[in-house]
Amino acid sequence: MDIDLIFKIAAVGILVSVLNILLSRSGRDEQALMVTIAGLVCVLVIIVQEISELFALIKELFGL
Repeated sequence: MDIDLIFKIAAVGILVSVLNILLSRSGRDEQALMVTIAGLVCVLVIIVQEISELFALIKELFGL
């Protein structure tokens, strides 16, 4: 596992949390929720790509 993956996820989390706080304090709770959901989707896409690479490596390793 690459350490860059952890940094990417942490960066998205920090960015989403800051935007969420800013939007919530300005009274835009719906937009804050949308930013949170968008951040979650971005992280899930990154994780699914890594899992796909892992499965491809396992298939190649076992010759499936």
